[in-house]
Amino acid sequence: MAQFKNLMEVLKLLNKSNCRKCNEKTCMAFAAEVFKGNRPLSDCPDLPPEILETHGLEHSALKERSDEFLTLISAMQQQIQDLDLLTVAQRVGGTFADGRLTLTCLGKPVSIDMNGKIISDIHVNHWFAIPFYSHLTHAKDKPLTGRWVPLRELKGGKDYFRLFNQRCEKPLKKIADDHTELFEDLVRLFKGEKVEDHYEADISLVLRPFPTVPVLICYLKAEEGMASDLNVFFDEGAEEKMPIRTLYTLGAGLVNMFEKIALRHWTF
Repeated sequence: MAQFKNLMEVLKLLNKSNCRKCNEKTCMAFAAEVFKGNRPLSDCPDLPPEILETHGLEHSALKERSDEFLTLISAMQQQIQDLDLLTVAQRVGGTFADGRLTLTCLGKPVSIDMNGKIISDIHVNHWFAIPFYSHLTHAKDKPLTGRWVPLRELKGGKDYFRLFNQRCEKPLKKIADDHTELFEDLVRLFKGEKVEDHYEADISLVLRPFPTVPVLICYLKAEEGMASDLNVFFDEGAEEKMPIRTLYTLGAGLVNMFEKIALRHWTF
């Protein structure tokens, strides 16, 4: 991580809007954390790439984050080895056979063996692997409530809802705004369920990244004099299925996947 001579050297690079997108109360507080070496400058979502490149931070920050994810995934694999996968399968709506637990994730079968190795026909990156492992180790045997709530109403959600809005809901809304038909096609690819009468949305779809962790996406198209809007909701019981930080990672992973598919769709 790059070294700065003083706190003000960091602060002058920021827009000083105190937007709290980085999850700090002020830009000054964020600058202090960067100066102390607790956070990378790249954690500010409003910094343009040229600023990061000028300070030689972009590559190192990405590598540091990648190494962090690999370490976390390795630790989670060790936790899986201590679990009774048959019992876990019953808690998370999966099946267990031939030494493997299998879940239907976004309409696709994904398995894990007793060594913690994920087996799937789809590409598995850290955006999916971390929520997958976390779900297996944390999920409680409690039914869903059937009541949809925004992330901020879940336990611990107040600490993440601003970041969730910036990294998940806003990018997802941009995909819907730019490619509304593609947006509907994408959710069909992943067995999305259309639902009616939710928050007066034009499009309301339920995705199931995991059988017991449904996600409701509600999109309101732009009309004359009114901007478009998109909101993501979780079942009120989601906090019993995985930690709030992991729900944020799951949302960011869905956006990452949708963005890549949208890019490929409009490139050819």
